[in-house]
Amino acid sequence: MSVSTVSTVAADQFVCAPLPVLGRDVTVPLVTGGEVTYAALDYAASAPALQRVWDDVAAYAPYYGSVHRGAGYLSQLSTDLFENARKTVAQFLDCRAEDQVVFTRSTTDSLNLLARALPADCQVFVFETEHHASLLPWRDARVTCLDAPRTPERAVATLERALAGRDPHGPALVCVTGASNVTGELWPVRELAAAAHAHGARIVLDAAQLAPHHPVSVRDLDVDWVAFSGHKLYAPFGSGVLAGRADWLREAEPYLAGGGASRTVARRADGSVDVSWHESAARHEAGSPNVIGAYAVASACTALTEAGFDDLVARERYLIRRVRAGLAEVPEVRVLSLFGDDAPRVGVISFVVAGWNSSHFAAALSAEYGIGVRDGLFCAHPLVRTLLGGDPQSQGECGAPEAAPGEKSLNAIRVSFGAGTPDEHVDRFVAAVRELVRDGAKWTYRTEDGRCVPAV
Repeated sequence: MSVSTVSTVAADQFVCAPLPVLGRDVTVPLVTGGEVTYAALDYAASAPALQRVWDDVAAYAPYYGSVHRGAGYLSQLSTDLFENARKTVAQFLDCRAEDQVVFTRSTTDSLNLLARALPADCQVFVFETEHHASLLPWRDARVTCLDAPRTPERAVATLERALAGRDPHGPALVCVTGASNVTGELWPVRELAAAAHAHGARIVLDAAQLAPHHPVSVRDLDVDWVAFSGHKLYAPFGSGVLAGRADWLREAEPYLAGGGASRTVARRADGSVDVSWHESAARHEAGSPNVIGAYAVASACTALTEAGFDDLVARERYLIRRVRAGLAEVPEVRVLSLFGDDAPRVGVISFVVAGWNSSHFAAALSAEYGIGVRDGLFCAHPLVRTLLGGDPQSQGECGAPEAAPGEKSLNAIRVSFGAGTPDEHVDRFVAAVRELVRDGAKWTYRTEDGRCVPAV
């Protein structure tokens, strides 16, 4: 089905067809017998690769060579492709002319790189609502962890109060997500950036959950850096991006020391080594770069841009409405939210089910219905515990991941979807939730290595 194909949803509403992704026809066995087409509803962890991206990578694969290293044709071709991928990503993010695009392994890697580049005595402000990738890297800085706000306006006010009390002469950085990996809710990035800059601080945007769902403009949002991962952006390989201001990156010691990051190396008479480092993005890309991964990210950026974010956003909002409406019809289901039901969001929804341990419920969705979701704390432990209120859940028939000291086990279920999700997958998910709550699981489950699995 082509990207331009549309289907009528209502008399005045049209949505584009899902983009072709790998795995859309994969079948999986059910414990109750037979097979079913797999419903991949864990996009927030890793989105399936776009077929377009996979085809582009496959076409290039026979031609790849060492980047920045060789005079041969394939090396030159690969170098051009790698550097053009950098330009494509910069265009996708609407970067400023002076910004750098550094290829990394992931969002986590990108933010750890930036953490290594912080000036001395930098103060970092981060909400407790962040994914661990943006909550934990700042160990060598003075970190102020802000309470979870309950409205976007409170988020801005909370940050302004915190920044007003800081040393106005020292460096400061605000780290904030664009879209929550737990609730899917969009954060007021532009307003937070304005507050940060008004108080002399800089801001980095964790766009891991935002970039696959919405256009991200560095200029329009006025952020200093943006980080995201290829594997959430429909690219199949382990690449990430850190894009933004060059000065802190240029002044910092290289993230990794080695070939590619060094411009010249000379041995001293005393046996030590003098090194001058590149001032470009190469300064933090030591070693042989993942050229295929970078190309895959660039291909995904191009594919999403050409598909049209307006259409993709409209279709995702349509799917979100269908899922939320279906869950609202099941009284036992409680959807987790910071900002309320009316908050704009991407296709990420977390919930708990009264009387069920979340690990048990997710295992039943997989084993009995062929539906892949996520359960647990989603690498955002403080946020999920805040949303659950610290109240112990009913354990159901199957145990859950180990609890923190002094707590009973807490975990939730997350369903997430995006540009490649067919209507049938979300409809099957809603029907399965309704049936499980009404009739219970058809199979017996047990705990194995902290996971709930079907008993055999």
